[in-house]
This record gives sequence, C-alpha cells and structure tokens, in this order.
Amino acid sequence: VYRGSVKDFQGFDANQDAEALYNAMKGFGSDKEAILDLITSRSNKQRVEICQAYKSLYGKDLIADLKYELTGKFERLIVSLMRPPAYGDAKEIKDAISGVGTDEKCLIEILASRTNQEIHDLVAAYKDAYERDLEADIVGDTSGHFKKMLVVLLQGAREEDDVVSEDLVEQDAKDLLEAGELKWGTDEAQFIYILGRRSRQHLRLVFDEYLKIAGKPIERSIRGELSGDFEKLMLAVVKCIRSTAEYFAERLYKAMKGLGTRDNTLIRIMVSRSEIDMLDIREVFRTKYEKSLYNMIKEDTSGEYKKALLKLCGGDDDAAGEFFPEAAQVAYRMWELSAVKVELQGTVQPAGDFNDDGDAQVLRKAMKGLGTDEGAIIEVVTKRSNAQRQQILKAYKAHYGRDLMADLKSELSGSLAKLILGLMLTPAQYDAKQLRKAVEGAGTDESVLIEIMATRNNQEIRAINEAYQEAYHKSLEDDLSSDTSGHFKRILVSLALGNRDEGPENPTQAHEDAKKLADVSSNDSSDSLETRFLSILCTRSYPHLRKVFQEFIKMTNHDVEHAIKKRMSGDVRDAFVAIVRSVKNKPAFFADKLYKSMKGAGTDERTLTRIMISRSEIDLFNIRGEFIDLFDKSLHHMIEKDTSGDYRKALLALCGGED
Repeated sequence: VYRGSVKDFQGFDANQDAEALYNAMKGFGSDKEAILDLITSRSNKQRVEICQAYKSLYGKDLIADLKYELTGKFERLIVSLMRPPAYGDAKEIKDAISGVGTDEKCLIEILASRTNQEIHDLVAAYKDAYERDLEADIVGDTSGHFKKMLVVLLQGAREEDDVVSEDLVEQDAKDLLEAGELKWGTDEAQFIYILGRRSRQHLRLVFDEYLKIAGKPIERSIRGELSGDFEKLMLAVVKCIRSTAEYFAERLYKAMKGLGTRDNTLIRIMVSRSEIDMLDIREVFRTKYEKSLYNMIKEDTSGEYKKALLKLCGGDDDAAGEFFPEAAQVAYRMWELSAVKVELQGTVQPAGDFNDDGDAQVLRKAMKGLGTDEGAIIEVVTKRSNAQRQQILKAYKAHYGRDLMADLKSELSGSLAKLILGLMLTPAQYDAKQLRKAVEGAGTDESVLIEIMATRNNQEIRAINEAYQEAYHKSLEDDLSSDTSGHFKRILVSLALGNRDEGPENPTQAHEDAKKLADVSSNDSSDSLETRFLSILCTRSYPHLRKVFQEFIKMTNHDVEHAIKKRMSGDVRDAFVAIVRSVKNKPAFFADKLYKSMKGAGTDERTLTRIMISRSEIDLFNIRGEFIDLFDKSLHHMIEKDTSGDYRKALLALCGGED
C-alpha cells in the first residue's frame, strides 16, 4: 500500500507544466503561489520530466531559474523537491561534510534510515554529481567507531532474508549483552557487526530477547556503554529498525519544538519521506505528541514556505480524529515491551552501617545553637531508608525527649523543609497527607488525587486508608465522596477500596473485556460507556489489563488511551488515562510527570517533591532510565538545572546518580 502523501498527478503533461512555471517566473517578480501549487502536487518522477521539458522548450535550466527567482527557506524547499531522491541525499551529505566542521546529525539520519537500494543509489549519485567516492570522503571527515559504523552502513549490505533463526536471535542478544553490560569496557565491534548487518526482522526479535535477558531495552544499554556521535548513530539505527516512521516523527518534533526551527532538518525529512511513508509518520506523530504534524508546521512556520510544507504533509490528522495502522503497530509494540518483567529499583537503600542513636545525635548537633547545618541533615535523611528514619525518630525522642519532626519544622523552611519532613513520614502517612491537602479548603487538586489513587497497589491503598483515618479521624472514602462528583467520584471510590484483582491474565476474559471497551454503538449512553471502563480499568489486575489492551489494539487498530481521549473529557478522561499509563509503564508515567514539573518557565515543586519522595525506594532508578529514554536528558541534569541551594542538593541525593 502506498503510504506517501504526494502522488502522481492525473492528466500530467510535462510541457504544459514547464510552460506554467516559465510564465510564473517571467517578467518582474514571480508567482510563488503558482510555483508551489504545481511542484508540490507532482511526484518526483514527474518533476524530473518537467525539468527536461523546460530545457527542451526554453534552453534553460529550471533549477537555476528557481534558485534565481526564489529566496530563503522556500527556495531551498522547492529546489530540493526538484532533485531525484538519491541526488537529494547526495547533496545533503556533501553539504554535511564540506567546509569547517561536520553535520553528524545529517549523516546519521540519512545513513541509519535508508534501505540497501537507497544506499546504492546514493553512492552512485554522489559519484555522478561530484566525481568523488562517498566512502573516501566520509572516512576522511569522521573518525573512530563512528566512522567504522558509517562505512558498514555505506555498503548497503544489510541482510534482507525474512526467515529468522531463533537460535541466532538468542545468540546475538547474548553477544550484545556480553559485549556491553557484562564486559569491563565495551566490545564496540560486536555492536557494529550485529546492528550493521542483520536484517530488520531479525534485529526486532533480538531487541525483544535482549530486553528479557538484560531487564532493560537495548537503547538504555547503548546509552550506558557507548558515547558521542557513535552512541547517537547506534541509537538511530535501533530506532529505525523498530520503526522508521517513529524515528522521523521524533526528528520532526525535535526540529520544531521550543524556540527556533531546525529548517534544514524539517525540509530534508518532508522532502525525502513525502513519497515513502509520510502518512505513517503523520500517524505516529499524532499518537506520540498528541497534536498533528500539520498543526505543528502551521504554528512553527510562515508564508509560502509554510504553504508548501503543509501541501507535502498532505492533511490534518487533528481534524480527521483518526488513528491508523502504523500508529497501532507502534502502540502494540509498546504494550508488548511493557509486558516484559523488569525488576523495579529504588535509589535509596538501607544504610549498611546504620546506627539510629548516632544519627539522632548528628541531627541534634546540626540543629543545636545558632544556625542550622542543612548539609548534615540532608546527608542523614536522604541516605537512610524510610524504615531507618522511623527508628531515628524514636531514638531522638528517647535520647533528647524531643520531637524530631517539630525540631526539623522549626529549623528548616521552604522547599527543603517540605522535602525533609515528607521523607520522615511513612509512605502511607505521606500519601494520606497529600490527599488531605488535595481535598481540604477551597477547590480540589484533582491531579494529585489521580496521581496517587491511580498508581498505588492494593497494599499501599489499604495502608493509606489506615493512615488517613488515624491522622484525620474520618475515612478517605468519605472525603473523596464529599469533595468530588459524578463518574470521577465513582472512579476514585472504586480505587480507594484497594480491591483490584491480583491474579494473572485470563486470555478469554481479556478478549471479552476488550470487546466491552471497544463497543461504541450509538445506542450506548455516556453513562454506560464510563461504567464499562470503570468496571474493567479499576478492578482487573495489571497483567490482565495489559492483555486487554493488546486485544483492544488487535480489535480496533488503535490503542485504548486514544479511545479514552476521543470519547471522554475532563477529570474522568485524565483518571482513566493515568490508570492506562500506569498499567502500561508506571516508571514512564512518573518520568513524564517529573519532566512536565520542570520544563518551561517555573517549577512545579509540589509535584517534583511528591514524586521524588514517594518513588525513591520503589522505582526511581527505573524512572531515571525512562526519563533519559523519553527526553534525551537525565533527570539528574534537569534537577540540577531547574532547582537551587539545599533543596537541589537533597533532590540530587534522592536521584542517586547522573545517567
């Protein structure tokens, strides 16, 4: 099935189009609208024919005339569209290695994503256009393992056999593990050989097997074992093996997000993928970033340049409101990966040489007399487990007849005080306090209610209920009921029971559950829709729900999160989405919340503090891994950049390391 956004123009006449372009550029000024309308609605093969017809009719070079008449980004986009794909890639690579410095990102993007045939065509086009050998030029402009992998990719010799040997899959996964995680140093040659030569189908299975035996995705190992441009190249290869459309969707998003636009990247991808997989890229983009590629281009560019890019994009998926096969495949792969058992790890471990009386003395000394030694307090509190902190509280009371919590409250202030005092509470007491703050006073903080209630297991929920009753002399369920309403209240009350099934998946039941969630017949009222989702999402076990979600994708060709966002709104939608994301990948859910708490102007310190405290002994190490996978920067780096003083020092101690 053709997945490009630009197709052959019906009723094409090369001479007629050549004449139209000549007239658009004749005389004073040029008709840019006519030029962009014509060129963006013809396929590359047809544009090449127009160039030939133009030369025959007028004895002039069409590309030279376009360069003369147009300017800036619009000129670069239109001229790029006129080149055959292989010559376009050759020009991009020539520009990347010419002059001072090298555009490694351009080299990585092109060589990691092209098929064998596209690589062969590129090498031939480069030779024809510049009378130079591409491999020799790249070898002369790069170095080390980065150079070696580029040379391997330049051979265009990746295996293309779809028949996969299970034994070889297991062996390759084992070899990659032994070349990296299990080796002192890294055997880069093994990574280059396997990732540079094996077929795409084979490598996808190798990545799945690697996740099972290593307990982490191959991308995380590459980040830990490799570095610099070589690391970036290998990550790009892995991403393209998994899904070329997803790789380009991510490249396009990064080209436009934040201040400024990376126009060279935007032009290169929009031109090179317009007749290959632009529809797939659009679909994945809409799913991953919750906005259409069309709208992001519209917001980020202007003038004829914008109009031409939007023509290449081919449509607005926000307006269509649909979800498509490529995005469904990406979603299904993510569900499969999430189903693999990965050991959860906190960053705070019990201190090996723990002495509760000694720690109590250190804390008393830090607060006694004039001034406070915040560094000593941070060192003790962040380096002890919660159980050890509870022992310190008792030892402090026994030794000094004083309440440690009261002393800390009087000596510390601001964000640091909230963090240290939160760490001194038991997890259940801390969650109970956060829930109480969310419902008391004017207004309700629904986001806190959702975050805590949607992510805690049965045991944690029951402990929270007990702590809440003890601290506030009323039941959590009563407070949730009196402070919320409608379906949102019913969701929270159901979760507050701490009565979720804890058994394994039931494939037959999972199929039936998926059918219930997928049923959108016009006879169903809104009430029955939310009730069906509540009865399944709030009560079934996590392993079972993962199976339900996989069945849902098979059944509907889109994932359950998309269905929730399309059919529901407000707090009900947010609660169900949080449950789905928690089931799918809880560390990724918290990584996303941490990122949002620090991105942009200002910091949401309440969210940052709450998650760092509550996950520090459960899965903060895993959250760190997901954070760098999702956002290409470490949690440690972002905390360091976004916070200050003793508060930052304490957060970094909890974070536990730089990735």
